Amino acid sequence: MNGVRILLADDHLLLLEALKKLIESAYRVVGTATDGRALLSSAEQLHPDIIIADINMPRLNGLEACERLAKTSPEIKIIFLTVNEDPDTAEEAIRRGASGYLLKKAAAPELFKAIQTVSRGGIYISPLISREPTSVFVSRAKSHSHQEPLTARQREVLQLLAEGKSMKEAADILNITPRTIAFHKYAMMDHLGITRNSELVRYATASGLCRNAVRTAA
Repeated sequence: MNGVRILLADDHLLLLEALKKLIESAYRVVGTATDGRALLSSAEQLHPDIIIADINMPRLNGLEACERLAKTSPEIKIIFLTVNEDPDTAEEAIRRGASGYLLKKAAAPELFKAIQTVSRGGIYISPLISREPTSVFVSRAKSHSHQEPLTARQREVLQLLAEGKSMKEAADILNITPRTIAFHKYAMMDHLGITRNSELVRYATASGLCRNAVRTAA
């Protein structure tokens, strides 16, 4: 068995278990997580070499988690395994610090190829996303500056509210006060020119912050 230590993160439990069984045939799976915040906590405790994660996860999406880990634990490599076939999203993943991007419909050999490439310090982009040389794709991704209209904290707050959390629940998760949550919410609405909660939720969904948004943000 290869000595590479892998942490898995996906909110679909059946897929997570199937993925774990598949990867354990060749690598050591040190843990699993079902949301972005659990992923950050597990990464801190388990010190994996590679994380294989979905992008759309509750409480904190994969892109946000990736960006944090790239800053706090740059030695950990991240491979996104997702249904999202949008090349722009793949570019954003690279900008956030990911080392791999492939689709859930990929065959097992491609997943193992991605793990092998990343474990050796390379970057893997599925040919289903781009057929150009990886170096060209990565260079373009990193050269495209993308100015986020919201701060990292505002994106955290927005995802939680869009998922249906109350201000108190979001405050408890982020370890801040409900008053601070309210401040961030109305600052976002003002900055984005949004006047209704439903518009804020639509913005969160359109921005890819969450998959299962509710109709109103608390």
